[in-house]
Amino acid sequence: MLNIDLNELFSVRNRSVVITGGASGIGLAVASTLTDRGANITLLDRDHQKLELAVQHLSGREGKIRGAICNVKDSDNLRREFDSAASTQGGIDIVFANAGIGSELPGSRGFDGSRMPQGEIDSYDVADWENILGVNLTGVFLTAREAARHMKKNGWGRLIITSSEMALRNSAFIGTSYMVSKAGVAHLARNLALELAQNGITVNAIAPGAFETDISGGALHDPSIREMIAAGVPLGRVGQVEDLTGLILFLASPASDYMTGAHISIDGGSTLR
Repeated sequence: MLNIDLNELFSVRNRSVVITGGASGIGLAVASTLTDRGANITLLDRDHQKLELAVQHLSGREGKIRGAICNVKDSDNLRREFDSAASTQGGIDIVFANAGIGSELPGSRGFDGSRMPQGEIDSYDVADWENILGVNLTGVFLTAREAARHMKKNGWGRLIITSSEMALRNSAFIGTSYMVSKAGVAHLARNLALELAQNGITVNAIAPGAFETDISGGALHDPSIREMIAAGVPLGRVGQVEDLTGLILFLASPASDYMTGAHISIDGGSTLR
């Protein structure tokens, strides 16, 4: 009979963590989960005000918390902040590549099925395309590069990437650039998992469905939009960041030692449809 200490199996105590896009939404939920269990965390975010509030909110818990302004599209900025986190926290063990933004453009169709010309490919704004892929895909690539650089020194690490249910299916309601960026992230995660396994580093992605966060202008804070989206979710509601707690802890802890290259849906069953 197996003799397993569950406290040790799911322990992240004294682990050094970096979270991009950490000042709100999913990133803040990750930080809250791990600081409560003794991990020491650096939050990276480009929003100074939200970052200050997040650090204040998380201070005084089991783990230590610090914040730094960082744009994940800026490779030099990212490298400096990773080096600073490693110096302050004694290396880097766990990285959540979470920073992401939604397209400012609609999909090719509105929720009522009406045509949305600005979201159609022949009039799509190239600047939006470049910005979304710059943050959501290139930003993850650059974050993964810094994570690997530090984790290889210890022969152990956890890289967890925030993808999306939109990496797995298509929707006429969502801007093209967002869906493509998340599909790219899903494939990047698998490729990195294959490459970094020999270094003792696991790479997994979470694919959230509709979660009530500030992304895309916080559209899901609107009760009417939330109700409409929930109608298409088999479990009958949109996600709340608290729904991520168990998965976050699993992927960050020794409990997931034998898992790499996974792309895990957490969407209330949305992709089943």
